Amino acid sequence: MSNISTPNWMRSLPVVGFLWQRLEAQPLPKTEESLLLRVLSQAMVIAGIVATDVAAETTISLWAIPLSILGAYWSWSHRHKRNVATKFCIAIGMLLALVAFFLGLREQLNDTRLVLAELLIQLQILHSFHMPRRQDLGYSMVIGLILIGVASTLSQTMVFGLLLLLFLAIALPVLVLDYRSRLDLIGQSGQSPLKQSGLSIRRLGGFLAIILALGLTLFMVMPRFPGYQLRSLPMSAPINQDFANNQQILNPGYVRDGNMAGTTEGAGRGKESGPGEMDENYYYGFNTRMNQNLRGQLKPQIVMRVRSQAEGFWRVLAFDRYRGQGWEISRNEKTETITRPSWSYQFFLPRSVTLNKTKEIIQTYTVVSEMPNLIPALTQPKELYFPTPQIAIDTEESLRSPLLLPEGLTYTVISEVPYRDRTRLRNAPTNYRQSTRDTYLNVPDAIRAKVRQRTEDLLATSETPITSPYEKALFLAQALKQRYTIQPELPYLNPKEDLVEAFLFKYEGGYPDHFSTTLTLMLRSIGIPARLVAGFGPGEFNPFTGLYEVRNTDAYAMTEVYFPKHGWFAFDPIPGHELIPPAIEEDQTFSVLQQFWKWVAGWLPSPLTSSLSRVFDTLLGWVSRAVAWLVGLFFQGWMGLFTLLLLGIGLGFLGWLFWTGWRSWRYQRWLKQLPPMERLYRQMLDWLTGQGLSKRPTQTPLEYMRQAQASRPTNQAIAIEAISQAYVRWRYGGQPPNLSQLKQYLQELKRRSSRQE
Repeated sequence: MSNISTPNWMRSLPVVGFLWQRLEAQPLPKTEESLLLRVLSQAMVIAGIVATDVAAETTISLWAIPLSILGAYWSWSHRHKRNVATKFCIAIGMLLALVAFFLGLREQLNDTRLVLAELLIQLQILHSFHMPRRQDLGYSMVIGLILIGVASTLSQTMVFGLLLLLFLAIALPVLVLDYRSRLDLIGQSGQSPLKQSGLSIRRLGGFLAIILALGLTLFMVMPRFPGYQLRSLPMSAPINQDFANNQQILNPGYVRDGNMAGTTEGAGRGKESGPGEMDENYYYGFNTRMNQNLRGQLKPQIVMRVRSQAEGFWRVLAFDRYRGQGWEISRNEKTETITRPSWSYQFFLPRSVTLNKTKEIIQTYTVVSEMPNLIPALTQPKELYFPTPQIAIDTEESLRSPLLLPEGLTYTVISEVPYRDRTRLRNAPTNYRQSTRDTYLNVPDAIRAKVRQRTEDLLATSETPITSPYEKALFLAQALKQRYTIQPELPYLNPKEDLVEAFLFKYEGGYPDHFSTTLTLMLRSIGIPARLVAGFGPGEFNPFTGLYEVRNTDAYAMTEVYFPKHGWFAFDPIPGHELIPPAIEEDQTFSVLQQFWKWVAGWLPSPLTSSLSRVFDTLLGWVSRAVAWLVGLFFQGWMGLFTLLLLGIGLGFLGWLFWTGWRSWRYQRWLKQLPPMERLYRQMLDWLTGQGLSKRPTQTPLEYMRQAQASRPTNQAIAIEAISQAYVRWRYGGQPPNLSQLKQYLQELKRRSSRQE
């Protein structure tokens, strides 16, 4: 009978009554009596729920864990009962969960992972109220495994690693208990739960250590292919916010007329002109005007995490007009607003045509702390998946949002990044349009002659004449790195003092961004169009999460130079930075192994490190190119797949040959270590096994001899008997054998067999 009474009027309903009778007639299922297995299975599910909660930064576990524990207790207490009414309630609850799933799916069509995870958690809670059998516990284990997998795709921090270790530590004994339960290996009821389960803490700890060691080793040597081969473009939930003024940049680090430019009160201390102190949280360059007469330092904090197919300079905005002590966007009033369709979250962005070869790079940005309403992206963005109905783009190809980028915002950019072909850029034409000359060759008249003279003096120090704008930009950027220094204690500039003039002739250096400003003006002074671009460096790549962790201190400015028909390319004159910013050509297939090698190299002597580094880099380069070639075959149609198939067959055959040779070598080495008589007897056994006469472990040598004699010809039977009798006398009687005669018997045995074949 059911443990819960049901009203008679419900049982009188035709459908309910029929189902009720069928359920009552079913035999009771065989219950799972292992309390430890139930507790650990529940712990697996809880670990999966907590991991999902931490990865998605939600609060699901506050209600899901208590209800799941309550359901597990109910299931244990009522495991011997039919629970018919409970099953009906669970079915109704599952239907409601399905309705909630479809409603949530409509709101999160762009990223359904969290919605699916919530559905699984709801189903697990309902399922936990009726788990009498081991099979039901298996469903819970699978749900826990799926949740930990979903959490791995959502996680952006190392906290998930700790939860993964916890999940693994729980999963090992669960697998052991599940296996013992399948075989009905249950201890005596009077024993403790641990002894009754047959678990060994020492053995489980050893298995855990071995699994971790193997897992970390595989993780270290596993290739890191570019992400998003199958496009999944994450984005936050929609934000219904339009532009009030698309010409405004909101940066809490600036104050205008006593009022802050952003919305966070009390944060900004910077001014748009004149001496002042920069804000410690927000980079001063993200504004319509960049005041380079501010002093101070940023307080390091992570501002965003980026998942990208390639590292690069996360470009934010660019300036075209130099103001003596800073920069401004001169054509800000020409900023255009782009409105996406109501049925799509995709913005199509205008981009210039280039003769350079390009590569499509997909990036997903997650904002960690509040940022200005500027949208970072790799150069040449062509598609943007952003949650607001509108975005804006200015004349310098910079993207703007209608509001400050809030914490937790996620968006995706697809950029068509050009390759940096030095030969093409060196031969680029110099017939600039008049509009380009008017905008990007502007230098204040008061310093034009002095800056041009210093620029030509630096170019004259080259051993060979430099003619192309590209080579001039490279040389000048390197010259600034070598001849000028960073001045952390630089005093404020006087109101009429020019930044570039003071940098070159008075202080012989300045703040890091002052180097880029100086290079931009030097290039303009000799007729090369240039502008100042500000953004974030790549940040620190975390090989465990696959994300670039970008801090506010990674923000800086560089010089972009224009090459007709090729576009804008950046040069970095700041000391301590690479001359050329990170490019798409750089490979990170074995990034974890490279970082591990750097850690090991730090403990080795310098001469040894340099030699090994060259070998290591060469090997990694070969392997990376080979892996990239193999992956590229997948995208070459049927011929590529056919080539992969032939290659796989060939490698499989070579692997089989290697395995066979290695086993033969090990066998011969093992034989040499045996006493001569035992070696000869073992050779006979192995040969007979190859003929289909294998010796069972329970057979004595004489029993096996009689079996072999019965199935072999007379001449072979005589040889088998002689070797077997000699082995028995040597092994058990200590009599020395006649090895030379026995070897002849063995050779004759093999020879006659080959003749018969």
